[in-house]
Amino acid sequence: MKTQDILAEKGTRVITVEETVLLVDAVSMMMINQIGCLIVTNNRNEAIGLVSPTDVFRAIHHHPEYLTTITVSEIMTRNIIVVTPEDDVDDLMAIMTESKIRHLPVIERGSLVGLISIGDLVRAKINVWDVEIHYLTDYIEGKTVS
Repeated sequence: MKTQDILAEKGTRVITVEETVLLVDAVSMMMINQIGCLIVTNNRNEAIGLVSPTDVFRAIHHHPEYLTTITVSEIMTRNIIVVTPEDDVDDLMAIMTESKIRHLPVIERGSLVGLISIGDLVRAKINVWDVEIHYLTDYIEGKTVS
């Protein structure tokens, strides 16, 4: 299974934010859209960072007195790992596990085309396992596969 297979099922909508947006507004965007991260893009739709709850918690911890004036650029994660639509789901799981991250922007020809979360990967793997279990059960029970 590939990244593009997950995007075909879940869609390619990604909520983005500019780096000049206030952190409080970014948090509101996350809450309103019920999402776990925002991708920070420039004016060419290139992913230049992301804002996750960890970034928000870090800002609250280090600068609670400035929460209403901090911008996304001051707290965002800049060195992000990106993937392509052709990448294998097992590889994405390894990347997320080793890097201790929960979201991977999907880039194609330099443009942001989607976002994969750890939840997306878990759902995809469960679906694959369900199909395998079904076929193995049929095989063990002697049912013919048609």
